[in-house]
Amino acid sequence: MKRKLKILALFDAVAPTTLDQDLSAELQTEDWKTEASVLKALGELGHATGHLAIFDDLDLLRQKLQQFEPEVIFNLADQFKNNRAFDQNIVSYLELHGVPFTGCGSTGLTLCKQKGISKKILGYHRIHVPEFTVIPRGRRSARPKRLKFPIVVKPLKEEASYGISQASFVESDEQLKERVQFIHEKYDNDVIAEEYIEGRELYVSLLGYHRLQVFPIRELVFKEVPPDEPKLATYKAKWDEEYRKRWGLQNRFAEGLDPAVVRKIEQTCKRIYRLLTIDGYARLDLRLTANNEIYFIEANPNPALAPDEDFAQSALQAGLPYPQLMDRIVRLGLKSVRD
Repeated sequence: MKRKLKILALFDAVAPTTLDQDLSAELQTEDWKTEASVLKALGELGHATGHLAIFDDLDLLRQKLQQFEPEVIFNLADQFKNNRAFDQNIVSYLELHGVPFTGCGSTGLTLCKQKGISKKILGYHRIHVPEFTVIPRGRRSARPKRLKFPIVVKPLKEEASYGISQASFVESDEQLKERVQFIHEKYDNDVIAEEYIEGRELYVSLLGYHRLQVFPIRELVFKEVPPDEPKLATYKAKWDEEYRKRWGLQNRFAEGLDPAVVRKIEQTCKRIYRLLTIDGYARLDLRLTANNEIYFIEANPNPALAPDEDFAQSALQAGLPYPQLMDRIVRLGLKSVRD
């Protein structure tokens, strides 16, 4: 029988918090469904749990660590001061304090957040990536000749398709200039402009450190989008239910993939995971062309963990129910060596 653990679930908040704040109202809301689901699963497994939400005060975490003395932290904090670029800093703090935690370490988070760097690393290792250019704030949007239209324009360091809409798909230098300026100003973010890859939008979930398990492949299907229209995983395509219904967007298990192609996708994803020093768990976003060429689009270490999200759905399909998945994630975090 597995030993029961003392686990501190660490969340992020959108406003200042206190050490022993009552979060029961928040945990009933849709916005906190992941946090609530994780706590419920850990409780069902018999673990002793505490939780803390942080906004802008890391000293609360120091106090909680002293007060609660957890054996491992279940890390669900992916922003600090409402800034998603700080997720690796929270993890760095835990690494400095020698506290075991779930999910990805600071190096993997940093490399994946810097979309340009992750693509350079993978391109160097002969993994297909779209042609791209990075346009920092304050710079003009000069397009290198190798970067052909159509182009997708995205914030460099955002997640969950934040800042991606149909207007991100550009087909002229004038449109490119306008969209770059818009992202620079509205999102206060550098830009990555990359070649649009026509193909199937695949999501591959992996779990592990040295030995990796690849779960069944998911796909975002664009049922009602006309053939000549771009198929983009925009913010609305992921999060707006009305929009998803209108365009027939569905996340489901990928159908009709040749077994040899599935094996190649799994091998490629394991290479990507290791090259970007991801550990714990991740979801990789790919495009598969009509010629079965695999293109890396983005890596999501510490992806959304709600039971109805792609990661948990893929694990369930592989025979790992939600509470057991949470247990695997916790025990991987406990075993990991952070240096």
